[in-house]
Amino acid sequence: MPLFGRFFGKRKDDDESSGDEVEDRSAGDLSYVGTAAYDVLRKHYNHYHHDLWNVTKGRVVGDLHITPKDAFTRADTTDPPEGHDDWMPEKIREIIARTEEWCDIMTLGPPDGLFMDAFKQALHDICCRELILGRITIRMMFGNIVGMPVNCNKLIEEFTKDLPPDAGEKIKLWVGSWRKGVSWNHAKIIAVDGKYLWTGGHNFWDYHYLRKNPVNDLSLEMEGGVAKDGHLYANAQWGYIVKKQSTAWGRFVDKNIPDALDVPRRARVTVSEFPASSTAEFPPFYIGKKKSERMLRGRYSFNNGKFVPVITMGRYGVILKKHRPSDAAIVALIESAQTIVRFALQDIGPVCVPGTKFSLPGCVWPEEYLNVMARVMWTRHVDIEIVLSNPGSIPGGLKATEANYGNGWSCVDVAAEIIKRIQKQFPDAPHAMLREVVQDNLRVCFLKSPRGGTSYKDGGTLGLHSKHFIIDDIACYIGSQNLYICDLAEWGVLIDDPATTESIKGQYWDPMWKVSYTRDDCDVDLVMDGLKIDRGAPNKYELTKLQYEKAKEKLYADYGAAKEKAFYAQKKRDDGYTSEDDKDDNSSAEDYSEAEC
Repeated sequence: MPLFGRFFGKRKDDDESSGDEVEDRSAGDLSYVGTAAYDVLRKHYNHYHHDLWNVTKGRVVGDLHITPKDAFTRADTTDPPEGHDDWMPEKIREIIARTEEWCDIMTLGPPDGLFMDAFKQALHDICCRELILGRITIRMMFGNIVGMPVNCNKLIEEFTKDLPPDAGEKIKLWVGSWRKGVSWNHAKIIAVDGKYLWTGGHNFWDYHYLRKNPVNDLSLEMEGGVAKDGHLYANAQWGYIVKKQSTAWGRFVDKNIPDALDVPRRARVTVSEFPASSTAEFPPFYIGKKKSERMLRGRYSFNNGKFVPVITMGRYGVILKKHRPSDAAIVALIESAQTIVRFALQDIGPVCVPGTKFSLPGCVWPEEYLNVMARVMWTRHVDIEIVLSNPGSIPGGLKATEANYGNGWSCVDVAAEIIKRIQKQFPDAPHAMLREVVQDNLRVCFLKSPRGGTSYKDGGTLGLHSKHFIIDDIACYIGSQNLYICDLAEWGVLIDDPATTESIKGQYWDPMWKVSYTRDDCDVDLVMDGLKIDRGAPNKYELTKLQYEKAKEKLYADYGAAKEKAFYAQKKRDDGYTSEDDKDDNSSAEDYSEAEC
């Protein structure tokens, strides 16, 4: 079925299964964990096979891409030194520069700093190659965040300004961005020639990862058929841009209003191309070559013999009305667990109203994920281990409005919300047995450093941005999808192989858990007491009352500060401090005490 027909056609069954179960020939090698996800996907999301999910093969290349490097294993206990992760932009450059025919890049926001330099150098390397088998196709897709529009024209200029004069004869480059409501691209993918794949949690942002107080994150490089799925996933997002710009509104607004201008409309799409004089307005869709051609051509051909089963899974946010295949697959994966599920996540709960136990209005807890965690703990005594970002983690040099890793909940809050789902699903569950589950099966902690504690030396808290979980130490997920509710376009890989999973666990989870889990973050008594707390969004009355209490607290605080300031200013004057410098005195009690000494 043509791309537009699959995703954007006016079909009666557009958001329903056709009833025909997909049979994927690669599924025979899956474990019971992978089979659980596969069964859900093939039965309920058969329309989106190969576009939003697939069973394929691949292998992890080299070590995991963990930043900060050696965060949990360094012999010293100092903060990451200057230049600690400059290796990562260089690795990104090297992967992009391999391109001989087709490269897809997808991420949340445009690269900056050393990452921008890496992108530009990779394009330069491609254009300086002597042998070019026809013009290379490069598609870059970014999320158009509300209030932060992507200037595709400016990005094209920046990417191409230092390229050789004949670059337009060697590459065709498109830069695109979309938003629909509060949904946009959040997937992080580099797919090259249907052979090489990079994916995970990292954005390409200098100040978040390469400077002071970096956030912890996880990505990986793979090769094999899994890379083709990255290209195919990108197709529908480009199709959405084509569809929207083909409307009357798109032809008038999206094509004529500057990219940098935020348009007060539910949907906004932008696209720019290089070279403008000889390149189509929209990029082609990736189809891919036959497997035999793809494996044998080029400098980077490889042997498929050592590859392991992989399920690629994604979602398109509100581009699709109802279907979220990866959501259902994640629930099925957790449901399949027999012994243990380990999670490394930014958060599980929605954004918390500061200073309260309320969710931000309009935000909710992820019921399906919490319910399935509760079920496997209660019915099969499966262990659940969770590492979370510390609330309010802000990388050095940035403001809270620019970055904030952690939605504000304590580990006790998260644990209590999971246990409450046992109560809802099993109303007769004895209180004493619930307490045993908290004590024996549920372990939740904040990210910590080898020296102990949750902070860098300057007091900034440790942030975590990974989206990673391991089921029964048999299969593991690495990708872009958070478990807190945020209806964005996401993508990731489930590696269904015990040996590969054990290697990933040994590189990342084991050292992180060793330093992070100290049994201090999740007191059993506090969790049980917390079962009575409603952490949902406040109603209108509760919100009004909350606003009143906050305003009253601020009024009293301002009044107290003014009285204190007046008191110490008067005391200084009484003691002879009468110079003109004291007219605008801002001294506090501590300042005055130091003056007396």
